[in-house]
Amino acid sequence: MVKFKSLRTILFDLDGTLVDSTDLILESWRHTMRMHLNEVPPDDVWLTMFGQPLRAQFGLFADTAEDVQAMIDTYVEHNLREHERLIRSFPDVVDTLVSLRASGVRLGIVTSKAMQGTICSLAACNLKEGWFDVIITSDEPIPHKPDPAPVRLALERLQVPSTEAAYVGDSIWDMRSGRKAGVTTMAALWGPFSEKELAVEQPHVMLDSITDLLAAN
Repeated sequence: MVKFKSLRTILFDLDGTLVDSTDLILESWRHTMRMHLNEVPPDDVWLTMFGQPLRAQFGLFADTAEDVQAMIDTYVEHNLREHERLIRSFPDVVDTLVSLRASGVRLGIVTSKAMQGTICSLAACNLKEGWFDVIITSDEPIPHKPDPAPVRLALERLQVPSTEAAYVGDSIWDMRSGRKAGVTTMAALWGPFSEKELAVEQPHVMLDSITDLLAAN
């Protein structure tokens, strides 16, 4: 493992990186498609959009802004209702974050999820909101991943230069956002995207486990 001693700030994606919410998201997406389109596209269609804000995802299937909002409302209602049943914790996340904080590393979250869902996910997986020095969600009135804006906003609020920060994520959108923002990109191989798919984005580091971050600091 390459050691990045200069990286004192680590930003994380949420879904598929810090919390195992793939089943929850997929079930909510299927439910929404069924309710609004009377059919469910193949799962690989959903996977190509995984990690982007809901407005961008549903905008591909709706004709008007009102229809997009209706789909978002349906998705969010189902997602929150089924949250406790379907969300899972990834191994070693809690212990790794505690160890990173103890070593002086500042932590942040940059997610395409809204703040309400973000707080629910953190609580369900025993991740303390207070562990993170910044949390950027889709509620921010800025472009979102793969745009670099949310990563840059996190750095701005932390007053940290991009050369001293990393972004850990499981999707191609995370890698693109982080690269454009100028941070060290770290691909989380425990999410729904394969190493082959993520390698196309040329991340600086491939992480087999979140515990690899402890060797990098």
